[in-house]
Amino acid sequence: MKLLLRNYIRTFEGLSKEIWWLSLITLINRTGAMVIPFLSLYLKEDLHFTIPDVGWVMTAFGIGSFFGAWLGGKLTTLIGYYKVILLSLVLTGVNFLWVMHVEEFWMMCFAFFILIAISDIGRPAFFVALSAYSKPENKTRSLTLIRLAINLGFSAGPAVGGFLIATLGYESLFYVDGITCILAGILMTQTLHPKKVKELDKEIPVENPLPPQNDLPYLLFLVALALFGIIFVQYFSTVPLFYRDIHHLSEDAIGLILAMNGFLIVILEMPLVAWMESKKWSNIKNTIVGLLLTGVSFLLLLWESWIGIVVIGMIIATIGEMISFPFSNKFALDRSKKGKQGSYMGVYAMSFSVAHIFGHNSGMQITAHYGYTITWGFLIALTVIAWLLLYITNRLLGKEKTIEAVSLKSNLES
Repeated sequence: MKLLLRNYIRTFEGLSKEIWWLSLITLINRTGAMVIPFLSLYLKEDLHFTIPDVGWVMTAFGIGSFFGAWLGGKLTTLIGYYKVILLSLVLTGVNFLWVMHVEEFWMMCFAFFILIAISDIGRPAFFVALSAYSKPENKTRSLTLIRLAINLGFSAGPAVGGFLIATLGYESLFYVDGITCILAGILMTQTLHPKKVKELDKEIPVENPLPPQNDLPYLLFLVALALFGIIFVQYFSTVPLFYRDIHHLSEDAIGLILAMNGFLIVILEMPLVAWMESKKWSNIKNTIVGLLLTGVSFLLLLWESWIGIVVIGMIIATIGEMISFPFSNKFALDRSKKGKQGSYMGVYAMSFSVAHIFGHNSGMQITAHYGYTITWGFLIALTVIAWLLLYITNRLLGKEKTIEAVSLKSNLES
């Protein structure tokens, strides 16, 4: 047991103090992130929206995320990651305290568009900050530590959120979300102010930078990632409704299942990532493994006669998430060195925004018209398409390396 604990602790060695501060800020912010996992239930159960209406609110959520990620990439390049992250945290907190008073359908769509747009302007900046505070050899583990903080927050958030809903109602979630966002912003001013920290990996200007829209392997990767996002976001919209409608679970029970996802990531992700790094597989190959495991989790949900399958499905989806997200993030960060990091990470964040635009709504609409079985079949088909795109991306990257090796050899010989 001591050996396991020592090996677990060793996986965190060598990370900068700035990364630890960034992780703590993330933990505070995400611990309060209780509204989103329960959003579909809140709209359906408390405000009595129909399932198609819930889908359209989620689409507005996604459009806001897309716009915010695009704007965040531009602002990061113009004014720097620190100001963008701080602006995002504080204004998001203020907006949560406003959204809680909105009840009308179209106003709710507009409110969540604004809220998520402001929240997601910080996403590209966050990736750039993480890259700046990490040595190149530590970036995958730094990403994993940030994800650990996110999921430690999410493991506590849904569990506490379910309790708050049962005792104080949905309104309490908005208060907690708003206050924790503002607290995270205050902590950032005290720990990561540019005058107090140093960058370990500054962005070096690239001669003739390649725009992300001209980088074919990166574009294919982003399309595959958007499809993967469409699949994955169902666990925060359609799947909770499946738990309620088919297996008749309470909000408390649903919160505990969602919390299990975060708990497993906190315990297992860092050692798992460290082990997979030791295997020297490419970032794309690891992303493929995670994608396929997540697809399998929906295949299991077709078995509706046994309630235990929802736990097994969540465990397999969690393993897929633990593998795919750190290595897909690392691939994007590495690829961003071909151009402006803000632009590359902006379109990377936008790929997940596309997932929010189409993922939640498609899941809701298909479920409303054809039922959960057809919805899971649709997601399994998307898994196959995403796998094919990543396979093609991997082939293109192999050819790219061959061309670069030949070019380097020719230069050395001349």
